[in-house]
Amino acid sequence: MKKIYEAVIPATGWSDKFTFSPAVLVPLRAGNLLYISGMTAADEKGNLVGTGDIVRQTEYIFEKMARILEAAGADFSNVVETTDYYLTLEGYAQTAAVRKKVFGGPPYPAATGVQVAGLIRPGALIEIKAVAVLAPK
Repeated sequence: MKKIYEAVIPATGWSDKFTFSPAVLVPLRAGNLLYISGMTAADEKGNLVGTGDIVRQTEYIFEKMARILEAAGADFSNVVETTDYYLTLEGYAQTAAVRKKVFGGPPYPAATGVQVAGLIRPGALIEIKAVAVLAPK
């Protein structure tokens, strides 16, 4: 069966051992949707970056997303939605400055923040997923 999407995988920082794509591109007439999988601050070897530091973890997640966006021919100006999963209610306030820097000020993408009991990566304090719109191919 032919898939209706294609995987977008950056040249570095991704391993075939993962059972999901870092992002998928869905072609549309009005543009293409790029769904970026939820990411923690784990590097390509599975080591957590920024242990105990939600700000550094958030920065690293956005560094990984930047590589994915670049591989898809986009940047953060194409991101239209993010979903952030936090372990604490203070997580959003602690990471707001990072979001402002990454997205360059208003208008910001639509966003949802969710407090969760835990994340799949031990030590992760935040996980972020995103959706971007790209020009049609």
